[in-house]
Amino acid sequence: MEKGSVSVYFVQAALEVLRARGAATTRLLLDAGISPALLDSPHGRVTPQSFSTLWLGVARALDDELFGQDSRRMKVGSFAMLTHTLTGCATLRDALKRMARCFNLLLDDFQCAFEERGGEARLVIRQVAPEGGMRIFGFETLLMMMHGLACWLVGRRIPVLSASFCYPEPPRSAEYHRMYSARLSFDQEATMLCFAKSFLGLPVVRNEQAARAFLAGAPANIVLKYKNANGAAALVRRRLRAVAADAWPDFEQLSSSLNMAPSTLRRRLEEEGQTFQLIKDQMRRDMAIELLCHSARSVADIAAELGFAEPSAFHRAFKKWTGVQPSQYRQRPPQD
Repeated sequence: MEKGSVSVYFVQAALEVLRARGAATTRLLLDAGISPALLDSPHGRVTPQSFSTLWLGVARALDDELFGQDSRRMKVGSFAMLTHTLTGCATLRDALKRMARCFNLLLDDFQCAFEERGGEARLVIRQVAPEGGMRIFGFETLLMMMHGLACWLVGRRIPVLSASFCYPEPPRSAEYHRMYSARLSFDQEATMLCFAKSFLGLPVVRNEQAARAFLAGAPANIVLKYKNANGAAALVRRRLRAVAADAWPDFEQLSSSLNMAPSTLRRRLEEEGQTFQLIKDQMRRDMAIELLCHSARSVADIAAELGFAEPSAFHRAFKKWTGVQPSQYRQRPPQD
């Protein structure tokens, strides 16, 4: 059971335009099952389901699926129209060319492109008029849409080889390793995701019926599309998911079960910016958030399931992971 989680930064960014206009946001947060107190915690995280609900709520409030990041609204329904349009393409190459053209018709301040260079394919975004400031959340949202759609169209994950950004490295760059790639570069000429050119010939396997099902689950089904499914960290997570958290093996036992020397596994994890303890903490954190938000289990029961001998130890760990107490994830909107 590893559902993943989303940094509170993306919650704050999605609400930014509404707050700048003086609009109330508490109801949107509570309707999404997000405690307003989390916005004051730099380490706070929410479930993908909660973020998806908030995403849709903010988009409806603004009638803008790009959250006010472009001077022209990307009206609600634009992403659905794009999705249905792309199912008519024969290959991924055709779909990415059409995707770039569609985004360029919908937006004024962002210019999207699809490029082929050597053995690489590139999804490229440039901000045409950055005088008003670099709209980082616009880049992040567009990359999420573009890569998520590309993966869905061909029915498989497309690994990102490297990611470049046309802005300075933000404080949240550690999150980018999970979202994009281990190879990141900043202050570049354009923002882009690079992947192997060999994927471009893959056939588009989705149709109109599949598009309707996909859109019914969006955007939750594209929020966490960026994980490296073939890396050492992913391998460790899969092994841990197969065992109850209170019975997880130690590092030596895990290495042995993977037919790998402990030193080799440790080195591979370090190359991905991970450690065994960090992976366990991330998994316990995300499992805890999921249970707190989407079950009626007591905090003591959740602590025991996650392998904590005492609820107090779970409280301390959760506060360290997220900056708030477990009870703050259980706030719900008041009944009318």
